[in-house]
Amino acid sequence: MAADAPADDPALARWEFARLLGEFRRTAVLVPFDASGSLWTADFNGVRWICAFSDEEALARFAVARGEAGREWAYRTVLGARLLDVMVPMLPGPGGVALDAGSADGMVFPPVAGIVPDEVAVDLGGTGKQ
Repeated sequence: MAADAPADDPALARWEFARLLGEFRRTAVLVPFDASGSLWTADFNGVRWICAFSDEEALARFAVARGEAGREWAYRTVLGARLLDVMVPMLPGPGGVALDAGSADGMVFPPVAGIVPDEVAVDLGGTGKQ
């Protein structure tokens, strides 16, 4: 990308997102369990989001924000690629991954082509179910 490209350049934004997606796919993240022992998810606008955290500090900030800092948060370490390619298609409907939910540095990986498998990508007509 050109160093003098404008900040609102769509091509630059796509390149930056692709870089961040590649980094996420190669990174092990923390995914907490809910009370029933399933991966922690949150529903928002018809999409089920797997909540993942970049490190224990990010998970701790999330717990504090929820007013649940006093309880033990069990979690599993999972590669971002496994979340997107294996776990998202197992969700009952459209799903994605929310990284560092509630953080100013948080990011979402929505259920669209190029992020999740094509058969569950909503922009390709997928229902989110494999």
